[in-house]
Amino acid sequence: MSNPSETLIRIIDLHKSYYDGESELPVLQGIDLEIKTSELLAVVGASGVGKSTLLHIMGTLDRPTTGQIIYGDQDVFTLQDTELARFRNKEVGFVFQFHHLLPEFNALENVAMAALMTTPSNKAIYEEAASLLEYVGLAERLSHYPSQLSGGERQRVAIARALINKPKVVLADEPTGNLDQRNSEAVHELLWDLNVKSGQTFVIVTHNAELAEQVDRVVQLVDGKVVDAGLDLSD
Repeated sequence: MSNPSETLIRIIDLHKSYYDGESELPVLQGIDLEIKTSELLAVVGASGVGKSTLLHIMGTLDRPTTGQIIYGDQDVFTLQDTELARFRNKEVGFVFQFHHLLPEFNALENVAMAALMTTPSNKAIYEEAASLLEYVGLAERLSHYPSQLSGGERQRVAIARALINKPKVVLADEPTGNLDQRNSEAVHELLWDLNVKSGQTFVIVTHNAELAEQVDRVVQLVDGKVVDAGLDLSD
């Protein structure tokens, strides 16, 4: 496990605006934030304050208007699109509110897919995918298709898929927002277990107060700005 006080991601003066003709809609307005290796961090705030936009830019799904996101010593937005896509696939895992599983592939194939995008098909990838599905409690569901799985099971497949490339960070956008309380609690427990046992870094956007109470640090956004970055874990 990496040193938990080590800075994994630095976000520096991050701005993001969207434009409609000559009209500017500022969404992020100067975000400065550091995320530690092995940290379990929640981003909270009212709807429309920029939480998902921040997460998408952290995951390089979108580019900022200005500002930097530095992983280790790499300013990721200096990379060309092809390099950035390669970085995103290898170093960042995603879990969304809606699982976004491919309906024509079974659970094992959905998990393996992210690794197969950059590596020729081989037995080791499927073995790792099966191991991850076993870890998330779906050893008996490898050949089941998304339509044959419950909502909680589909989200567990999505978590396993996010982990297949052993990413530096997993970004989760309302991962339990579409689940009932029982399944939400099960997913929470799984995320905590992964964080504790593997040292996996998680950044979770959530409206769930119970989830936010259990993380290492809570970052609050208001009107596109950090108003509370929580406690510094290195203290």
